[in-house]
Amino acid sequence: MKRIATLAAGVLVAISFSVSAAPAFSLSSTDIPKDHRLTENQVFQGFGCSGGNISPQLAWKNPPVGTKSYAITVYDPDAPTGSGWWHWTVVNIPADIHAIPTGAGDSAKTELPAGAVQGRNDFGYSGFGGACPPAGAKPHRYQFTVWALSTDKLPIDSNASGALVGFMLNSNVIAKAELTASYGR
Repeated sequence: MKRIATLAAGVLVAISFSVSAAPAFSLSSTDIPKDHRLTENQVFQGFGCSGGNISPQLAWKNPPVGTKSYAITVYDPDAPTGSGWWHWTVVNIPADIHAIPTGAGDSAKTELPAGAVQGRNDFGYSGFGGACPPAGAKPHRYQFTVWALSTDKLPIDSNASGALVGFMLNSNVIAKAELTASYGR
C-alpha cells in the first residue's frame, strides 16, 4: 500500500510539473524598444503632440487551447478622464493569425486580416490613435493587450466604443497577453 501511495504521489508531481511548465501566452513587438518606451512613431499627431501615429508591430505566441479568435486593445489607465483612454480596439482576428504588421491600425490601409474590425478610439475615429499624455505629466502607461477569445466573432462595428468592446471582450476572454509601454512629454 505504501508503495502504491508513493508511486501515485510521484505521478501527481510529474503531471503538475508538466502542466506548470507549459509556455505562457505572451505578446511582443519589434517596434517597441526593450526599455518599453514608445517612440515618436507611436505618438499621436494632434492634441499638441507631433508623432507618426503608427501602430506598432505585434506578435503573440502560445495561445490557450480553445482560442477561436483574438482581439487587440491599447488602453491608457493614467489618462486624466476618470475612465482612462482607449487608443485602439480591434476584434475578430482569426485564430490562425499570430502577428500584425507595423501600421495595421491605419484605417485607410488593409493591413489587418480579413474580417477584423477596428472600433472607435477615444480620439473619435476607428483605428489606432497614438500616445499623447498632457505636457508635463508623469509618463503614462500604455497597455497593449491581445485577448484570446472563446468565440470566432464579436458583434462589433467601427462605431463601437472602447467600453462596449471591453464589455464584449470580458464576456468571452480565455486568456490575455499584455505588454505595457510608457510615454511622457
